[in-house]
Amino acid sequence: MTKMTKFTVTGLAAGIAMAAMTTTAHAQQQWTMTTTWPDNLDLIKIDQHWVDMVNKLAGDDLQINFRAGGTLMPGTEVFDATETGAIQAAGDWPGYWAGRSPAFSPLATTTSLFNGVDYLNWIQQWGGFDLYQEVYGDYNMVYLPYGITNNESGFMGNTPIESIADLEGKRLRLSGRDQGRVLEMLGGSQVTLAGGEVYQAIERGVIDAGEFSTPGVDYNAGFSEVADYWSTPGWHQSASVFGVMINKDAWDELSEETQDILKIASEATMAWSLAWSERTSTDATVKFQEDGVEITSLSEEDLAKIQDATNEVILRGACEDPMHAKVYHSMISYMEHYANWRDVTVPFNMSREIDNLPSLEEIEACL
Repeated sequence: MTKMTKFTVTGLAAGIAMAAMTTTAHAQQQWTMTTTWPDNLDLIKIDQHWVDMVNKLAGDDLQINFRAGGTLMPGTEVFDATETGAIQAAGDWPGYWAGRSPAFSPLATTTSLFNGVDYLNWIQQWGGFDLYQEVYGDYNMVYLPYGITNNESGFMGNTPIESIADLEGKRLRLSGRDQGRVLEMLGGSQVTLAGGEVYQAIERGVIDAGEFSTPGVDYNAGFSEVADYWSTPGWHQSASVFGVMINKDAWDELSEETQDILKIASEATMAWSLAWSERTSTDATVKFQEDGVEITSLSEEDLAKIQDATNEVILRGACEDPMHAKVYHSMISYMEHYANWRDVTVPFNMSREIDNLPSLEEIEACL
């Protein structure tokens, strides 16, 4: 072998080694992620499911160091931390940020409107995903919805609520801007508490009744130990969405392939979360009954009145904020369009039949 050949082979080997080192250095990105949920609230399992999937699929390209809510900072600070890049990502429920933009409220949940399948349809096929990007994009973030839970429990406490007339003068723990407005129209008053504080608030009589999440989450939070009555259905949150806020600069540093992995993991986790929450809700409902909690349901007449109040709140919010109007306009448009197929599949339809929706024309007038 000539000296020239030796040089060429040696140079090639060195080049391959250098390329490997460069690829590894680029690939070994480490993210810090937290969430709004502490370890003792089961909603953190949705975050953990996504993180575990990403870490498996991304391999050497990206690894996420996940920390439970409250271990790095209070849950109220994760939005700012992600926006500024202090951390790369944080799991959340969009409704917590409605004070920044009212549009976050319907991105998180709706009063007496979407169920879990509606959110899934809307996000993936009717333009919902793009609206999450638009709203969070104003805060230097990319957003991946990765969790959907269906109808929330309802109100639990030591005072029976068998009709909306029973809401008069009651202090209820309730999340959500629009939810609080509907409750006020029905005669109740909204009390804002962190999820971890609801148990003690019911136990001590600070509130007449409270809600937090689905039956599975609420049972494991100990609600059957302090509540004798449970009022259903959970009209205040007919379904809920959870996801991950990602700092835009951190997102842009990922390869397109890695970005796709994060999106794929979010879609898979979304499907898993809906089935997981329905199974745990079923098991927990049985346990609540075995523990002696009395379950009552509102009448169809009462639910129709709640729908009327919901429609008023949607239109009121739409005329207060153009982005809020844009999100709801998209949602109502989906409901009307999907009805063409949904209503001919009764009784096997996957979504709610609603013949009393806010007027698209009135919402458009607010845009």
